[in-house]
Amino acid sequence: MNGQNRADIKVGIKVNIVLKKDQRTGKLTEGIVAKLLTNSSFHPHGIKVMLTDGQVGRVQEIL
Repeated sequence: MNGQNRADIKVGIKVNIVLKKDQRTGKLTEGIVAKLLTNSSFHPHGIKVMLTDGQVGRVQEIL
């Protein structure tokens, strides 16, 4: 599943995100969602979340 629909993403699920600094390379970071930061129900580049370790990025895939 891609991370473009807010309804698919819940606090506590494991996801792969792309951090702002990694957007050029597309390097993914795995983590657990702590907070949803995007308010809209859909975002073409992925819903922005904060992981439990404090890193912020856009969801690329739900694991």
